[in-house]
Amino acid sequence: MQKWRATRRLLLNSYSSKSLFHHPRSNPISDHSTTISRSSSGFESWTSRIHYRHFATAMIQRNPAFSTLNSDDINYFKGILGEKNVIEDEDALLFANTDWMRKYKGSSKLLLQPRTTQEVSEVLKYCNSRRLAVVPQGGNTGLVGGSVPVFDEVIINVGSMKQVISFDKVSGVLVCEAGCILENLVSFLDNQGFIMPLDLGAKGSCQIGGNVSTNAGGLRLVRYGSLHGTVLGIEAVLANGDVLDMLGTLRKDNTGYDLKHLFIGSEGSLGIVTKVSILTPPKLSSVNVAFLACKDYSSCQKLLFEARRRLGEILSAFEFLDNESLNLALNHLEGVRNPLPPSMHNFYVLIETTGSDESYDKEKLEAFLLRSMEGGLISDGVIAQDINQASSFWNIREGVPEALMKAGAVYKYDLSLPVEKMYNLVEEMRTKLGNSAKVIGYGHLGDGNLHLNISTPQYDDAILAQIEPFVYEWTSKQRGSISAEHGLGLMKANKIFYSKSHETVQLMASIKKLMDPNGILNPYKVLPHSIISYS
Repeated sequence: MQKWRATRRLLLNSYSSKSLFHHPRSNPISDHSTTISRSSSGFESWTSRIHYRHFATAMIQRNPAFSTLNSDDINYFKGILGEKNVIEDEDALLFANTDWMRKYKGSSKLLLQPRTTQEVSEVLKYCNSRRLAVVPQGGNTGLVGGSVPVFDEVIINVGSMKQVISFDKVSGVLVCEAGCILENLVSFLDNQGFIMPLDLGAKGSCQIGGNVSTNAGGLRLVRYGSLHGTVLGIEAVLANGDVLDMLGTLRKDNTGYDLKHLFIGSEGSLGIVTKVSILTPPKLSSVNVAFLACKDYSSCQKLLFEARRRLGEILSAFEFLDNESLNLALNHLEGVRNPLPPSMHNFYVLIETTGSDESYDKEKLEAFLLRSMEGGLISDGVIAQDINQASSFWNIREGVPEALMKAGAVYKYDLSLPVEKMYNLVEEMRTKLGNSAKVIGYGHLGDGNLHLNISTPQYDDAILAQIEPFVYEWTSKQRGSISAEHGLGLMKANKIFYSKSHETVQLMASIKKLMDPNGILNPYKVLPHSIISYS
């Protein structure tokens, strides 16, 4: 009876489904790279409802080699940038000093807003000569303390550099400045008949320079791959002010070392990205979204295997969440409803397909779902009838981080693991913590990325001691990564050895020393403090 009801629901909804292209997902809180509008008055009212605490810098000492800002420095910057782009206002600095989770807070007294690459170059050249530490900042949407100061570093925000430089419709190559907001690029490309290969819940505030600098993953990685594949070139400014013009637009260029990859994912620790060229796919006319229920995690895995085989070229997203995740969304988010009432299931999967032939794509998806239903992989399911229903499905998946914040304190972990073992960690953590916390698992099953979240009424050092280092040790034993897409920042800089060998990290430190000998670029981040030393 259950199988018949689910099959009928899938068929009825798919026959009336409409062609979708872009579902307007602009959730302000995302597990990818979350943000709220930093300048809006809503920031204070929203964050006043969250449980928070600042993670002190007691374990880190300010590098005594760094200079302290003085009035001569400020006057010099005003001469380069103009007074209005040299910000000393306390309210503006409060936002720039604080990450969105209110977990990390610096004490910078100065925010600089360069408008050109040349201005970035002049600022860095001066800071390097004075040994003034700096922190590059875009939309300030990170989750690991990578985009805010640790102490009194000068903040260099590239948000004023927001021009689209060129777009080639034949090749699909977009060239733009680093301060372009991702959602604005999505809109620009939509008008051109193309899409960004990167899609994040934080797209309303995050900037492409920050996306590249953190190698942001997102919801389309299963289809379009990472930014290491889609970014064709960058322009970056080194610590000494030298400008590296690697802004190529070629798909093939095998001349020497491909240095752009050093800057993709290095979180501003090797240079400040100022321009990006990126390969964008054409916009396809047929998009379908299905929200499915599975009885166990094994069924989710098998469903992924079958989706890759039978949906092939049209599969564009494969997301999963457990019943704890859906419960949180239903209880803490306004307007969210269970897509598969009245029952609650153990696991849920969101599948998106994108293609160019609506009837073919729909037929292919329906055949896959019916086969999966008959094989017992799906317990229930529904295909979106229109763009609003597709959005509502996506809002559940992308709304889980917001629901977690509203539920209380949250410990967040972004892990890459073998797909068959991903959910074992969630189950082991539930056994370990018992009734003291809720353990939630969701993420990008299509690319082996688990978002493990532990929800508690308030932050508790005793609970944290049960979570860490257990989570990192468990991940290391599976040869996983302790940072799938969020980066290392300040939070995980000293944890890098769980994922990388000492020899590898030592080489990273040597590269850092070569490119930034005074260590002024985003200090205390990415690499362990024990291995970084400067005279």
